Amino acid sequence: MNQAFGTMLRVLAWLLAISLVALPVVAVVNGWIGAERWPLRVLRLNDGLEQVDTARVREAVLPHAQRGFFAVDLGDAQRDVARLPWVAGVEVRKRWPDVLEVRIAEHVPFAHWGEGRLLSTRGRLFAAEGVEAPADMPRFDGPEARIPEIVALYNESRDLFGGAGVRVERVVLDARGSWQLSLSNGTEVIVGSQEARLRLARFARMLPRLTTGREDMLTRADLRYTNGFALVWAEPGDDVATSHHESRNPNHGLS
Repeated sequence: MNQAFGTMLRVLAWLLAISLVALPVVAVVNGWIGAERWPLRVLRLNDGLEQVDTARVREAVLPHAQRGFFAVDLGDAQRDVARLPWVAGVEVRKRWPDVLEVRIAEHVPFAHWGEGRLLSTRGRLFAAEGVEAPADMPRFDGPEARIPEIVALYNESRDLFGGAGVRVERVVLDARGSWQLSLSNGTEVIVGSQEARLRLARFARMLPRLTTGREDMLTRADLRYTNGFALVWAEPGDDVATSHHESRNPNHGLS
């Protein structure tokens, strides 16, 4: 009986000793104590940030840094910075004895998307908040699931019309799968949902011949005809005039 009681006392003594050792460690790790003794005094950001507001980065990480070197939750700090505008990726580290290091990769805008958003060069949409994006970027709109198709058609169209000295300023894909382009010469191009690349290639080849020597402006081209294009011409202040340019394909149809 006395032996069992002595064994129990020794076990309790060991548990008490372990608790006395572990409790300060737990307290430091959880930020209960030690934030003043091991503070994070320095925030180090990578160079080259052009769009991200560094003041907002400081605001985002400050609550985490105040927990001290050992208690700071790097994952939580990283998530809060990742929510800021223009942040494409972020990594947060701590360096002994008092440095919190934040490395940010910014979105590189490729095009405007709909209202109030931008499309990055990596194909990611993000809010165009806080900074005026370049006005000469193309404008896209359409279902988000079809972003790769929209970008691909824009790239192909840019090459097609570039030879005629015309820029593609806008590409729209509607919910029915019908394409529409806006060109820098003021022409709205209705492409339709069928054979978009073939139709655009044919129209781009003909465009210099259609416009050379004409003083009026081509305001609209409907490419949905299998044997040619329906063209709308206008001069400033005048009524529009409609013509139909035929190709050698004798078939007719709209789609």
